[in-house]
Amino acid sequence: MLAEIKSIQWRDNAIVLIDQTLLPIIEKNIEVHSLEQLRDSIVRLAVRGAPALGVAGAFGVVLALDQARASGWSDDRLATEIDALRDARPTAVNLAWGVNQVRPLISQGRDAVLKAAQQLAEDDRLANLAMGNNGADWLVKKLGDRPLNLLTHCNTGSLATTGTGTALGVIKELAKRGKIQEVFADETRPLLQGSRLTAWELSKAEIPYRIQPDAAAAMAILGGKVDAALIGADRIAKNGDSANKIGSLGVALACHIAKIPFLVVAPESTVDRSIKDGSQIHIEIRGDEEITHIAGKQMAPDGAKTFNPAFDVTPARFITAVITELRAYEIEAGESL
Repeated sequence: MLAEIKSIQWRDNAIVLIDQTLLPIIEKNIEVHSLEQLRDSIVRLAVRGAPALGVAGAFGVVLALDQARASGWSDDRLATEIDALRDARPTAVNLAWGVNQVRPLISQGRDAVLKAAQQLAEDDRLANLAMGNNGADWLVKKLGDRPLNLLTHCNTGSLATTGTGTALGVIKELAKRGKIQEVFADETRPLLQGSRLTAWELSKAEIPYRIQPDAAAAMAILGGKVDAALIGADRIAKNGDSANKIGSLGVALACHIAKIPFLVVAPESTVDRSIKDGSQIHIEIRGDEEITHIAGKQMAPDGAKTFNPAFDVTPARFITAVITELRAYEIEAGESL
């Protein structure tokens, strides 16, 4: 089974990240010593995934305090730098949440902030295990005690968290129980987090899988090849509307037509109960080059315009259940969060 993957950790006064832009060809850690480095790592997706971004935000406040002391920043400069970190990826609520969890402790000193950030990372690890068990129990109860064919979109495993993962954590738990027949991993255009990252994790975990183009997901689902689909989330509204990697909505619609479960698996920290529905979720629009180029090679005409939203929002009516570390919310049955 899976060798331990540490996507983000604090070591020797620096944040140590697996550079996810290089996977699966190169497995390399990078040491982040400044807020500028950290914001760059977040924007270029060297670190990504809602729970991991929450931990990055918390550790980033520690970096900010270290830089402020070394560079003589004023309190206003410190606040401005932390704000810029908090807002580096606007759709993912966990980044701002992680910053906000530790920021009130600044007055107690750097060690208090670091301790809180480390505890946040440990809490996420434990939450991953709880989500894995809750999701696995839910699927066994709904679909029977048998090996399952599951579909997942983007990457929701150890690379996106500090533990086993959210949606992929459920899959890993089912695999431990001997209940996985095969996993269909959407490649996840435009940056291929499914084929680069999820397939890498499934391979390390020795879980049978196959990669498919995003456009093949509906055919696989409606063709009866899939028993259920599981995704993560970057922000979930109070009514259950869920923002996740672009392409998630299409998977949900196919599952709705096929009448199979579509599960959103995410920690309670990803539930934004301050917004009533998905219309209030800001969607990040990314650069043209992510679509017009692949691995630096131009694949479209000069000057081509793009529509490149990083996320879409799946309405609650197409979500069977939201699985958190606390429980399963039966969204399809009319339950809100």
